Amino acid sequence: MRVLAFILALCAAGGPATAQQTWKEYSYPDYAFTVSFPAEPKIESTTYQAADGRAVPARVYSVAQGNSVFKITIADLSATGLEESAVIEHAIQTLSQDGEVKVNIPARVGRVFGRQLSVLGTDGGRSSVALFDYRGRLYQIEGKSLPAGNATADAIRFQQSLIFTDNGTNRASGERGGGPGQGREQRRDRRRGAAASAPETPGSETAPVDSGPPPRP
Repeated sequence: MRVLAFILALCAAGGPATAQQTWKEYSYPDYAFTVSFPAEPKIESTTYQAADGRAVPARVYSVAQGNSVFKITIADLSATGLEESAVIEHAIQTLSQDGEVKVNIPARVGRVFGRQLSVLGTDGGRSSVALFDYRGRLYQIEGKSLPAGNATADAIRFQQSLIFTDNGTNRASGERGGGPGQGREQRRDRRRGAAASAPETPGSETAPVDSGPPPRP
């Protein structure tokens, strides 16, 4: 009986840990993206304060699990006419109110360009964030590791799981994104279903380089 009880106790203790590792890709065609969560996300309708001060409609997809919070906010900015620089800068300033931005570098998902941040919260938590102004919307994806835990790897995994599914771009033809501070750009051209990818090494290119016509014999 003691052996059986011990085995049952081990199973009970291991169950939640195993469940936490079950990541799944969720697709949202209306907003042209997929993202991976470790559990079924809660979906809420809310508002987002844009850079010009107005409140715009927004949707939040989130999961709070263990020592982590995974959240993506989609804010409808189509009626604001705001420039991308204003949208992104306002989002960064808002995030700075609850912490210190430690890293701010260009990011890329397919042909959609934005910014990637690492934020140290005033509560001691750490967040991995990416921001994209695309199709008249702000996409803000944030994986946060709470102070009591060490879930940074899961936070980064979540942040890097975002994929835009409409094969679009937020750059004009021939324009390469990234904005100010370009030097280290995260390239995230991934096949559907991939969980995450690593940043490129400094100075690497984000698009194939045309080496010109082949030499004549």
